[in-house]
Amino acid sequence: MKPFPHVPLTTYQSYPPEEMLKRAVSFREEMQRRRTIRQFSSQPVAREVIENCLLAAGTAPNGANLQPWQFVVVSDPEIKAKIRAGAEEEERAFYQNRASEEWLKALEPFGTDENKPYLETAPYLIIIFAKKHSLDPEGNKIKNYYVNESVGIATGMLITALHHAGLATLTHTPSPMGFLNEILGRPENERAFLVLVAGYPAEDAVVPTITKKPLEEIAVFL
Repeated sequence: MKPFPHVPLTTYQSYPPEEMLKRAVSFREEMQRRRTIRQFSSQPVAREVIENCLLAAGTAPNGANLQPWQFVVVSDPEIKAKIRAGAEEEERAFYQNRASEEWLKALEPFGTDENKPYLETAPYLIIIFAKKHSLDPEGNKIKNYYVNESVGIATGMLITALHHAGLATLTHTPSPMGFLNEILGRPENERAFLVLVAGYPAEDAVVPTITKKPLEEIAVFL
């Protein structure tokens, strides 16, 4: 394969040390305001907001720059209703048969169950698919590398971008998620990675009183 041409780095922005710290603290404080919610408003969100957040997510680092993700953005009420029906069917099986007692005990404080009304209420569902392989214009398979890592990074950046834009999100992973391929008409080389619910919080939205681990529990400096 012919090497990519390389050009000088012109996009990097440096800051004085005091400005770096200020920006780091400001970003930390912004992200500490982010909360996962389960009560969404049906208030519309401009499509341009979602588009720009997706473009930001698309800048994520990934294996060999093959960008093994596909974002399917759903706002159509009928499709959202089908997704909710499929998700709740899998969730009922999860809560009644698949989940271990240990797993159910871990979920118990959050009060979650198989009912997922937000899948219809929120203005947008972004279904993120991971591509096991891609296809060139002739239909030949192109192997993708570090797919889960790449898609996971892009998903995190998308959640961050949506929060930065002023929206709330919820990550939803019904298991298995094969029904999403059928509903959305996605090819077999794509595997549903995550359903990201996006919109404004409902006026009566509530969140659990949880804490995050302190720095000394999540990081080691050597």
